[in-house]
Amino acid sequence: MHTTFSRLLAGTLALAVATGATQAADLSARAPAPIPYMAPVQPYSIVSEIRIGGAVHDPGAPEGKLGNWSKVDVNGEILFAKPQVSLDPFWQAFVPRPTVGGSYSTGGRTSYAYIGGTWTVDLFPETFNRRVFLDGFFGGAAHDGYTGEKAGAPLGFNRLGCNPLFREAAALGFRITEHWSVMATVEHMSNAGLCHDNRGLTNFGGKLGYTF
Repeated sequence: MHTTFSRLLAGTLALAVATGATQAADLSARAPAPIPYMAPVQPYSIVSEIRIGGAVHDPGAPEGKLGNWSKVDVNGEILFAKPQVSLDPFWQAFVPRPTVGGSYSTGGRTSYAYIGGTWTVDLFPETFNRRVFLDGFFGGAAHDGYTGEKAGAPLGFNRLGCNPLFREAAALGFRITEHWSVMATVEHMSNAGLCHDNRGLTNFGGKLGYTF
C-alpha cells in the first residue's frame, strides 16, 4: 500500500511539472510584442519637457557672416503640460504645450527670450513606432539686438526694426527612449513688416530633450 501511494504521488508530481513546463513554453511563444512608446495623456507634472541645444547664428546675415566673433548660440527651453488633454489623438494634436525659452549669442550678437506654444505631431506613427515627430512653435520674443535706423546700424548687427518680434520655429525629432529625444531645428524671428526694417534673424541647430 505504501509503495502504491508513493507511485501515485510521484506520478502526480511528474504530471504537474510536465504541465507547468508546457504552459510556460506556450505563454513564452505567445508573448505580446512591446507596446510602442506613447506620451502619457495625463502628464506627470506641470513640466512636460526640458530641452537644451545650440545653433549656428544666422549664417546668411551680417551677424553670422561678418567679423571674427563666435557664431554659436546656446539655447534652452521648458515645455509645460498641455492645459487640456483629449483621448482622441487628432484633437490632442491641436492643443499646444506652453513654452518659454531663451537663446544666448556667445559672440555678443542678438540674444533673446521667447514665449509661445509648441505643437507636436508624430510622423507615420505605425511605420516609425511613434519615434519620429515634427514640432512647430509660434510666439513672441524680446531681444537685445539693434532696432534703429539703417544709417546708424553698427557693424555685424542685423537691423531688426523693433522689439518684441514674432518667433516661429520647427524641429524634426527622434525619440531615443520614452524620455530622451534629439532634434534638428530651425528658428526665425521677424516683425512681419510692421516696422521700418525687417532683416529678421534665422538660426539652424539641434537640441536634446528630456520628457517627464
